Amino acid sequence: MVEKPSSGELFGVPYNFERPKLSRMLESYWQPGEGMLVEKPFGIGYTLNLANWRSWVVLAVAGVLLWQQQNDGDEDDAVEEAVEVVVDE
Repeated sequence: MVEKPSSGELFGVPYNFERPKLSRMLESYWQPGEGMLVEKPFGIGYTLNLANWRSWVVLAVAGVLLWQQQNDGDEDDAVEEAVEVVVDE
């Protein structure tokens, strides 16, 4: 029986299904000198490299958008109060 590889690349997208270790997790999320995206330590695709300043910009923008979405939802509830409608026949 042929063993399937537990890590590699498929259609240009990396994958890794080896059992994750803490050291490998830390090394993969903090890679100084690398780009903004690095291979995930477990699973399929890429993740953010927290040693790159661009990743922090992406996280800040995502946080602001999430905060804005949550605050906009509160204002919509205040606007949707009961309204009295008078109909003349």
